[in-house]
Amino acid sequence: MNISRQHTILVTGAGGAAIPALIESLRKNGYRVLAADMDPMAVGLYYADRGYVIPAGTSPDFIPALRDICRKESVTAIVPLVDEELVSALELERDGLIVLLPRQEFVALCLDKYVLMQRLKESGITIPETRLASEGSDGMSFPLIVKPRRGRGSRGLKIVGSDQALRSHIESCPYSPDELLLQEYIDGPEYTISAVVWRDGEVQAVVPKEIISKRGITRMAVTRRNPAIESLCFSVQESLKADGPFNVQLRYDSKGRGPLIFEINPRFSTSISLTMAAGIDELGGLLSQAIFGRKSFMFGAWREGIVMIRKSLDEFMDEKDFNNLRRKIAD
Repeated sequence: MNISRQHTILVTGAGGAAIPALIESLRKNGYRVLAADMDPMAVGLYYADRGYVIPAGTSPDFIPALRDICRKESVTAIVPLVDEELVSALELERDGLIVLLPRQEFVALCLDKYVLMQRLKESGITIPETRLASEGSDGMSFPLIVKPRRGRGSRGLKIVGSDQALRSHIESCPYSPDELLLQEYIDGPEYTISAVVWRDGEVQAVVPKEIISKRGITRMAVTRRNPAIESLCFSVQESLKADGPFNVQLRYDSKGRGPLIFEINPRFSTSISLTMAAGIDELGGLLSQAIFGRKSFMFGAWREGIVMIRKSLDEFMDEKDFNNLRRKIAD
């Protein structure tokens, strides 16, 4: 008997781009998979063993809903993939559940992009010049990135080319100047990096992926070995003690300053499918450690030059089969 099959894994954010690959990977590893999302049309709800429509991560009903699912379905571990859910989801560790996230302090730090940038700078880790909009842009060179202090993906992000455009954007956007970041625009190659870490703090793998195309999320990317980037991710773990999986986003510039971190996601990223295709099953490997105490990664044991092309795929079925899928979704 596959002992993994005795364990049920709950994945949230079932409408995410990487969800089909995650569900397939978990099944190959022998797990029973539940998916949850606030959108009843989220595609992952239809392909998991069972789907659940849940409240938004900001709702007071979010944690009670997750607790109810976990109790009813005998869930072993939760994989939260939505930023608004992360801090709350970690509360479920008190119930004896495994929550596949970094430590709560690291999660909270990364969700406040301004405080994160200050901590990285204090730790000697290179970042683009970053200020609050309330501090003004004197001495900064345009164009500038303007983005919410808290938020995910590229939501609310705008590139402004002049002081006048900056003032106009600040006046018209729904955020106060204390909730907006001004960040130096870096025009060099962009990377998204998987850092595989668990509670003992050992960095088990770092997989840099150079972005070829990005529209909100990564659409095309290729795995690249890069010692400078790998060293930087080790420094993040050493300085900030993630002790769980995280994703680093950075760019190179033309001034020779090396890679500059502009964001860290304290969770698995949408490019996890490329990490897995390159030979590092970061989700399955960390679950194996958390549930069974088995460590399986070898640092460097992944393939360079693997390209991901993200596409949507139409699937067709009889209506009766679709209705059978819908019956697996609870609300």
